[in-house]
Amino acid sequence: MTIKVGDKLPNVTLTQATAEGPKPVTAEAFFAGKRVALFALPGAFTPTCSAKHLPGFKQLAQDIKGKGVDVIACLSVNDAFVMRAWAEDQAVGEDIVMLADGGADFTKAVGLDFDASRFGMGLRSQRYSMIVDDGVVKELNVEQGGEFRVSSAEYMMAQL
Repeated sequence: MTIKVGDKLPNVTLTQATAEGPKPVTAEAFFAGKRVALFALPGAFTPTCSAKHLPGFKQLAQDIKGKGVDVIACLSVNDAFVMRAWAEDQAVGEDIVMLADGGADFTKAVGLDFDASRFGMGLRSQRYSMIVDDGVVKELNVEQGGEFRVSSAEYMMAQL
């Protein structure tokens, strides 16, 4: 079942990609007491993700945080090493926390997984964004297949 507005996020372990290396973190601990702008995408280094999705949040990071968001986080079904390399490639710095969902545990638990095997990618996350207050989903924007509109940083800015 797909997560919806008003639901509490499942407490699964993600891996935060840090300069010091991978750092396991439970969803409960990561989202506790914070307002988080989370966006998820099919894969690091993929065309739309690298050309539009992540750069949009990087470009608007200060504006988003100025609207009361404590943390901006990017999630993908990749390992933490790939997420860290992508963050460095995109010059994300401290603006966006990179979360690896290597086994797709979070992605499956929120019901936003899809099979991208026909693209040679296996199980991946759908493209979406959400605003989460203290672990509870306040806004959820899931893209239709192949689209990039409602999960964008600009769309989220209008919701804040």
